[in-house]
Amino acid sequence: QSQLVESGGGLVQPGGSLKLSCTASGFGLDYFTIGWFRQAPGKEREGVSCITYRSYGTNYADSVRGRFIISRDNAKNTVSLQMNRLRPEDTGVYYCGALGGPVPAICSLTASRYNYWGQGTQVTVSS
Repeated sequence: QSQLVESGGGLVQPGGSLKLSCTASGFGLDYFTIGWFRQAPGKEREGVSCITYRSYGTNYADSVRGRFIISRDNAKNTVSLQMNRLRPEDTGVYYCGALGGPVPAICSLTASRYNYWGQGTQVTVSS
């Protein structure tokens, strides 16, 4: 069964760090653009960051640029999101999505463009 699995969420104090992982099983991530998205209660899913395959181009939402770093390790079939200097407004369920097709010049942070999704991992930033 092909699926994406997120891990690494948890409770952290403001200013702290977490590292999320998105691992694929049943298929390889080599030819997929991977995006990280988050959804807070009562809000729509918003794009956080994404990384293309082959060129490893990245894109970040303005709210996380300079604090979050996305990376991928195709050998481990994993895409990671290092989140630093976390803020309470970063709280939400974090999902990874996979998008097939040609390598884009700039990967999209629009959730509706992604074809495959994991179940999400909760991130709570609170003192």
